[in-house]
Amino acid sequence: MKIAVIGTGYVGLVTGTCLAETGNTVICVDIDENKVNKMKNGQIPIYEPGLEVLFERNIEQGRLTFTTNLKDAVDDAALIFLALPTPPGEDGSADLSYVLGVAEDLGKIITNYKVIIDKSTVPVGTADKVRAVVAKNATVDFDIVSNPEFLREGYAVEDFMKPDRVVVGLSSERAKKLMDELYKPYVRQGNPIIFMDEKSAELTKYAANSFLATKISFMNEIANLCEKLGADVDMVRIGIGSDTRIGKRFLFPGIGYGGSCFPKDVQALVKSSNEAGYHFSILDAVMDVNLNQKTIMFPRIMNHFGGDLKGKRIALWGLAFKPNTDDIREAPALYNIEKLVEKGATVIAYDPEAMDNVKKVIGDKIEYANNQYEAIKDADALFIATEWSVFRNPNFDKVASLLKNKVIFDGRNLYEVDHMTELGFQYFSIGR
Repeated sequence: MKIAVIGTGYVGLVTGTCLAETGNTVICVDIDENKVNKMKNGQIPIYEPGLEVLFERNIEQGRLTFTTNLKDAVDDAALIFLALPTPPGEDGSADLSYVLGVAEDLGKIITNYKVIIDKSTVPVGTADKVRAVVAKNATVDFDIVSNPEFLREGYAVEDFMKPDRVVVGLSSERAKKLMDELYKPYVRQGNPIIFMDEKSAELTKYAANSFLATKISFMNEIANLCEKLGADVDMVRIGIGSDTRIGKRFLFPGIGYGGSCFPKDVQALVKSSNEAGYHFSILDAVMDVNLNQKTIMFPRIMNHFGGDLKGKRIALWGLAFKPNTDDIREAPALYNIEKLVEKGATVIAYDPEAMDNVKKVIGDKIEYANNQYEAIKDADALFIATEWSVFRNPNFDKVASLLKNKVIFDGRNLYEVDHMTELGFQYFSIGR
């Protein structure tokens, strides 16, 4: 198939590259000429494990190309994916200006039947809005499809190539045949392509992410209760995760969730609920819990140092909101940096991928190390904010020798409490 993908952010680039990998001819569109030129030259603008190999291979074989010209991209395309930003407004609502702006342009330039596919995460009713905007100017038939993505950063290629399910919202048999043909190569092991109406598909995305955010926040509340009662959250996690009705995933306590999806999607679902006259009280609580959880370690750090952080040097391992990504949106590390610096501490950080992105946001507010051990040299304490694999099994003798004090604040529960005690560390974790 010939496919156009409009927008080359995280979702658009993964979508376009993975669609090309199964033999489709894909042209990706972006208004950023500099970015497009870099991609044409084989430079990938995001970090995502496994993507670079597919990206380079499909460019080399001519299946994946890039342009700034919308009309050139869509003229020959049967399917047009909209993978555009939908940032949250101040009131929590999703900003649809990019999506609707492109929809208006499409209505003016399409000259034959097209399937226009919302890949962006959008509120319920967006497909109807896109359809109306395109129809204002279109002189040919078209269909609108809602096809939300369920890509986990760090595992996006695997998730696209071998999805648990593909959700497709539509109301046209003609579009259904094309979408079924497109996704069949990805579900050969029998995982379902689930066809439904557009509004249900749009809500499915928000419901899925909000449920997972709720699961994380519930476990963080249990962890906080464990500390009050003297229980061990790891044991509780194993005990409840063994129940197949609950499952083992998303039960690891820590310093809250971040990223581009969960915070934005929970907020947007609350906003949509309010507009529909329904108070989604559970999600209000989820947002409150997560905001508090992000800095739950900070009072412990203050208490350990007698309420005075002036002149203290705090090493920070991890800046990305999760491992295997350079995404720092809503990262708990940034919330803690703000509080530490405000109280007079010097922060020196190391992250395998996210340091450049942090520099763009906060500049020289903190120091940056070349590796994890350089970060802890002469530090008064180590604070772990992201569970990168490289942090899971460090040389503890080296850690002890480099730290000024053998103190670790672990926001991701990477180490066993008993083992850290045996090694002589003062070790603070979540719910244990």
